[in-house]
Amino acid sequence: MNNIKVNFSIKDLENLTGIKAHTIRIWEKRYNLLSPNRTDTNIRNYSITSFQKLLNISYLNNNGLKISKIAKLKEEEIPIKVREIASRGKVEDHAINAFKLSMVNFDQVLFYNTYNNLLENKTFKDIFYTVFLPLLNEIGVLWQTNTITPAHEHFISVHIKQKILLNIERLQSLEPKPETDTFVLFLPDNEIHDIGLLFINYELRSKGYHTIFLGESVPMDNLTDLFDYFENITFVSYFTVYPEDDLLELYITDFKNLLLKKESAKLLLLGQKLINYNSKKLPEKIKIFKSIEDLVKEL
Repeated sequence: MNNIKVNFSIKDLENLTGIKAHTIRIWEKRYNLLSPNRTDTNIRNYSITSFQKLLNISYLNNNGLKISKIAKLKEEEIPIKVREIASRGKVEDHAINAFKLSMVNFDQVLFYNTYNNLLENKTFKDIFYTVFLPLLNEIGVLWQTNTITPAHEHFISVHIKQKILLNIERLQSLEPKPETDTFVLFLPDNEIHDIGLLFINYELRSKGYHTIFLGESVPMDNLTDLFDYFENITFVSYFTVYPEDDLLELYITDFKNLLLKKESAKLLLLGQKLINYNSKKLPEKIKIFKSIEDLVKEL
């Protein structure tokens, strides 16, 4: 229990809930919705209970309830109202809030209960696109603003990866389509963020393609061995942190010279590092995609 974060600054709450600190202060003063503790220097300090309550208030407010009406609800009525709205309408926002709470508390039971509730009405693929991807985007911001630690990020990432791997395993015994290209999925040296690549592997397998998943931090020259086994190869990679900006163009050029000599070889790229990359510089057999969905649509 010592690992659980129990105290939050008003800036933490702003980052976690999306509600501006100024608004939180108004809600405290005008509606008495939260009761923060204060340090000796009069700085607000919020409990995990306050964080959970604010997530629920944010959800209700985003779903059309005026703050004045929410303020009239009894403490125990707020989560009941949240479940009521979530059960008959859009559940994604509620699920994202629940996953955030599970992350902050390192609460595996809450993660799995939330996931299993989603599965009652959604496919795994739907959950990934509508819940996990937005959640991961938010978590990236939370980590950058020091609202959460790398341990929190790893906790949620590991559990999401487990779900992807479980769904990939269900496809492993299926024979790929005849005469399909082989997709080789890898991350460059020092790159370890593999959730996006894992999900692409799932999408490719579900469509009947033959895939070889090599995972994180693969030296470029090691990829040449694949041509001893497979004729038509499409390489797929995801650049989140690496290669570094000043080495990005060199990496792409070296890849082309080393691995795209064969007419049938191609390279498909995604990731944060490529958002501002000038696609006009790309060799003919290399293509950048803005999202997993864009890549999948082209297959």
